[in-house]
Amino acid sequence: MIIRESVKVGDVEVTLETGRIAKQASSVLVTAGESVVLVTVVGTKEGRPGADFLPLSVDYIEKTYAAGKIPGGFFKREGKLRDSEVLTSRLIDRPCRPLFPDGWRGEIQVVATVLSADPAHPTDVLAMCGASAALMISPIPWAGPIAGVCIGRVDGKIVINPSFAELEKSDLELTMAASKDAIVMVEGECKELTESELLQALEAGHRAVQGILDLQIEMAKAVGKEKWSYTPHVRDAKLDARVKELALPGLQEACSIREKHARYGKMKEVKKAVVS
Repeated sequence: MIIRESVKVGDVEVTLETGRIAKQASSVLVTAGESVVLVTVVGTKEGRPGADFLPLSVDYIEKTYAAGKIPGGFFKREGKLRDSEVLTSRLIDRPCRPLFPDGWRGEIQVVATVLSADPAHPTDVLAMCGASAALMISPIPWAGPIAGVCIGRVDGKIVINPSFAELEKSDLELTMAASKDAIVMVEGECKELTESELLQALEAGHRAVQGILDLQIEMAKAVGKEKWSYTPHVRDAKLDARVKELALPGLQEACSIREKHARYGKMKEVKKAVVS
């Protein structure tokens, strides 16, 4: 079943589509103008034995063909991820990771592939929205949705999801992720804006994402995939209390040391004492 819905984010129409390609994964195709990003999510129900962390990997990949080009050089092949791709991967990871339930240890892979790109519609926030939508329609437990938006300010006017040309003239470049009732993540820079102007930009961004958040909720209901049940990993309360008892005094002392190498040395001593 192909589901395709659109909503206005600022002055741009953003379309979410699922069920057409990458059917073996939970996949969403995000389109704005001529920019298209495919986001796929796969995961395992059972965690790795002994894992004490959330094994989530996020990869944002910009293919050269998205700009209508072929890689130059002798091999004519795509290379490793560029720094900008790694940073965008982290941009997607940060708002998504805290929304997985405590104790979930199943492996999760999120891959955002830019299929087409145009200068008027940056793809990083599209990938963020697509990752959230793909997680929403997947069977993996997740307390979303979230949506990403870029906020600029040109000639004193707030611009939602500005083009690259507009960003060159903007005195604000702010990327934020938000849920229905809260701002989850903020990253950016500005040129001597007042606190009230920055707050206005954040409020405008939060209002702008409400439509795409509603769209994700409706899409998840339409897909109707049941979330996996799981037994959360239970921490040993007695062990936690004992570690805190042994480590806290030494860590408090370490944090009061101003010199970096001495502070790190003290922390290593505390860790060694607790483990032994």
